[in-house]
Amino acid sequence: MDIAIIGAGAAAVALLDALDPSDIRSVTVFDPSPSPWRGRPYQPDLDSVLVNAPPEIMSIRHGDREHYARWLDGDAHAGAHTDERLGRPIPPRAVYGRYLVDTAEAALARFARTELVGAAVTGVSLAGRPVVRTADGRRHPADQVVLCVGGGVPRDGYGLAGAPGFVADPYPLRRTLAGVPPRKNVAVIGTGLTAVDIVASLAARGHAGRISMVSRSGTLPFVWQRPLPTDLRYLAPDRLRSLEGPVRLAEFTELIRMELAAHGESWDALAAWIAAAPGRDPAASLREQLAMVDAPRLGRRIVQEAAHTAGPVAWRLLAASDRERLRGRHFRTITSAASPMVPRNAALLLELFEAGTLEALSGVEKIEAGSAFEITHAAGVRTADIVINAVNPPPHAIPRAAEPLVSSLLAQGAVLDPDGGLAVDPGTGRVLVGGRPDHRLHVAGDLAGGGPFLVSGIPGVAAQASRAARSIGGVRSR
Repeated sequence: MDIAIIGAGAAAVALLDALDPSDIRSVTVFDPSPSPWRGRPYQPDLDSVLVNAPPEIMSIRHGDREHYARWLDGDAHAGAHTDERLGRPIPPRAVYGRYLVDTAEAALARFARTELVGAAVTGVSLAGRPVVRTADGRRHPADQVVLCVGGGVPRDGYGLAGAPGFVADPYPLRRTLAGVPPRKNVAVIGTGLTAVDIVASLAARGHAGRISMVSRSGTLPFVWQRPLPTDLRYLAPDRLRSLEGPVRLAEFTELIRMELAAHGESWDALAAWIAAAPGRDPAASLREQLAMVDAPRLGRRIVQEAAHTAGPVAWRLLAASDRERLRGRHFRTITSAASPMVPRNAALLLELFEAGTLEALSGVEKIEAGSAFEITHAAGVRTADIVINAVNPPPHAIPRAAEPLVSSLLAQGAVLDPDGGLAVDPGTGRVLVGGRPDHRLHVAGDLAGGGPFLVSGIPGVAAQASRAARSIGGVRSR
C-alpha cells in the first residue's frame, strides 16, 4: 500500500507514529515548508512563546499520555522550563517543535520507503487510483490519501491590511516584534492565548510603552489548575456515543450537573462563576485564579476536559438551534474556560496590570488607521502606534494554501460541512464524496468538519490521526 500524506505538521506526525508499517510499501509526505513537522505553531521562535498545556495534555501519541513527558525527561534543558505553580515543565513552543521532529523522524525510519516532497499540492484526482498533483507539475499515485493541512490564518476583522504599523499575522514573534520600537504604544487585537503570547513576548523584550489588549468581550483565558484525575462518568465520550440525536442542550446540561454532583460539586454554582468572568476586573480575576491553581475541587477541571473529549461527540448530537446558541452567545466564555493560560503567563499579566503598563479594553466597535490607530471601545477612544492581530483563525477553516486542493475535491463530489471544514464520516474520518465515505480519502486535523467551535488541540489531533490509521489498515502495536 502506498500512502500520501498532505501536510507535515502535528497531525502528520501523529499519523506517522500511529500507522502500522507492516502492509505499507511507501509513505510520501507533501509540504513546502522549510521546517517540516512543526506546523505553524511550533516553529523556532522566542523563548517567551510557551506551550500552553502540561505535558500529559501534549502527547502526540494517542493513548500514551506520557510519550511527550518521556521525551522531555531526556532533554537536558527541560528542568529550566518548569512552571513552579503548575508543577510541570512548560517549555517554549520551539522545544515542542523538536519533539515533533524527533517523533516524525523515528516514525519514518520504520517504513521501507519514504519521501518528503517540498511542493504544494494543487489537487487530488479520485478517478480510479488516487493521484496527488503538485505545483511543480508532478503526479504521485497513491492507494490512500490523508489530509493533514492544518488550520487557517488570522482574520483581518477591521480591514487594516496594508496599513503601516499593522501586523496581520504575529508568528513568528521573533520576526514581527523585532520591528516594534520599545516605547511605542501597542494594541493587541484579541484577548486569547495568542494575545497572551504577544504580551508576554513584548514584556520579555523590555517593552516600555503601553500595551492594550482590545476585543469585543474583554475576556481573558482562564488559568490552568494543576492536573488531577477526573474519572469522567456521565460525560465519558463512549457513554455519549450511545445517545441518539438530536439531543437538547438542557439534556447535556443535566449530564454535566450529574457529573459534578457525583464529585460532590454544584454545576449551578460553577456555571454562575464562569458566566460572571467577562464582567470581572482582569487583574482581580487573575489574582483569584492564581490562588486556585492548587485547589482540590474538580469542577473546572471536569468542564475543561469534557469540552475537548466529550465536546466533539456532544456537538454532533445537539440540535442545530442549540449549536447556534452556544456559538453565538457563549463562544468566548467557553473557549476561555476550555483553553486556559499557564500560571507563569497569568502571573506576568497580573504584574503588568498592577504596574499600569497593560490594560484590557472591551466593547471594541472599530479600529481605524491614520497617523495613529484609533480604537473606539465601550469606554471611549484609545490610540496606538502599532496594532498586532491576535485573532485566532476560525475553527475548521480552509487554509489559503489548501484552497486549490479542496476545490479539486469539491469538484469531484466532496462537500463542505455546515460548521466548516470538509464533511467527513465521524466514525472513520473518511471524506464524504458523493454522499458516501470514500475509503481512500481521510482527514486528520482541523479540516475535518462536524466538530465544535473549539480549534483542535493536540489530544484531538492525535485522536483523529489514530482514527485515520485504523481506517487505513491498523494502528501499530507499542
